Amino acid sequence: MSNPNFSYEVTHVCKQSGARLGVLHTPHGDIQTPIYMPVGTSACVKAMTSREMEEIGTQILLSNTYHLHLRPGEELIREAGGLHQFMDWHKPILTDSGGFQVFSLAGIRKIKEEGVTFQSHLDGSRKFISPEVSMDIQQALGSDIAMAFDVCSPYPCDYKTAKESMERTHRWAARCKEHHSREDQALFGIVQGAFYEDLRIESAKTLADMDFIGYGIGGLSVGEPKPVMYEMLDKIRPFMPENKPRYLMGVGSPDCLIEGVLRGVDMFDCVLATRIARNGSVFTSKGRVVIKNGKYSHDFGPLDEACDCYACTHFSRAYIRHLFNAKEITGGRLASIHNLRFLLHMMEEIRQAIAEDRLLDYRDEFYARYDLTKNF
Repeated sequence: MSNPNFSYEVTHVCKQSGARLGVLHTPHGDIQTPIYMPVGTSACVKAMTSREMEEIGTQILLSNTYHLHLRPGEELIREAGGLHQFMDWHKPILTDSGGFQVFSLAGIRKIKEEGVTFQSHLDGSRKFISPEVSMDIQQALGSDIAMAFDVCSPYPCDYKTAKESMERTHRWAARCKEHHSREDQALFGIVQGAFYEDLRIESAKTLADMDFIGYGIGGLSVGEPKPVMYEMLDKIRPFMPENKPRYLMGVGSPDCLIEGVLRGVDMFDCVLATRIARNGSVFTSKGRVVIKNGKYSHDFGPLDEACDCYACTHFSRAYIRHLFNAKEITGGRLASIHNLRFLLHMMEEIRQAIAEDRLLDYRDEFYARYDLTKNF
């Protein structure tokens, strides 16, 4: 698909690992890949302002089609001038299709060929999203990147279920492409196929033939062991177009970011960073720290000595622990600032390691200091 508003170029391939650097050009600026995208589900990254998101080095945010459709509604956001204006964020935005959220409503939704009927988790009202409706919502939101409406298979699932979901995903992808018309918005297809190698390869090939601007890899990180996810990425990598960005959906733990990049992934997103921050857990260069624990009550060092974020350069572990124990919302805010900056800085280091052809060395150094027994 040719679109003058969007282009992707691979700028360097790591001689040591085969991982790649790239640039995705969009109407709201260039995105240096590989990149982690913080999640602003309801047009807001929880506990963060748009200014703070820019200060920590965010290149692109993700917002949620399903949640914004229910509240406040895409027409209100269109009236406000689009999602960028509504949330005062003037860099790129990606919106998911709503497919995963509908998939998560297993007990209160019904999937048919036309689309999905479900009950709102807010008030129980009856709703309907089809490929065409998902495109209409995302076009009204005005994101830079829209995702095709897909069917996500559960883990585990039998072959028949996985194949039917994949084939419907392909039919819906064609409908999305046919209906989508906004030229200043890129449309990505989504590879499905659950955990069956032949289905994953078939899906990658089929969607590649449809010639989307980019490709999501969906249906991973849904409960399977990490080695299984890595195996699927290895299997489909040869069949993913080299000249298009690849987006591993819903993945954002530090180890998975490294392993994904090593397998040719360019874009990641996950709510993990802010979710665990609100509960008092933080990433550090040595592994996870539960800052609420009593052993930090007299610890006057930063959350992570290697971090340059506002929380680490101004406050101690003892102070942030005190905020959590006193139920002050600033504790969650500082932990969120730190966790997001930690991942964004890590991706900066990964890009530098690729540029210097030493990503495998970087991986080994990371695992030598990072305690995976305290991972997520």
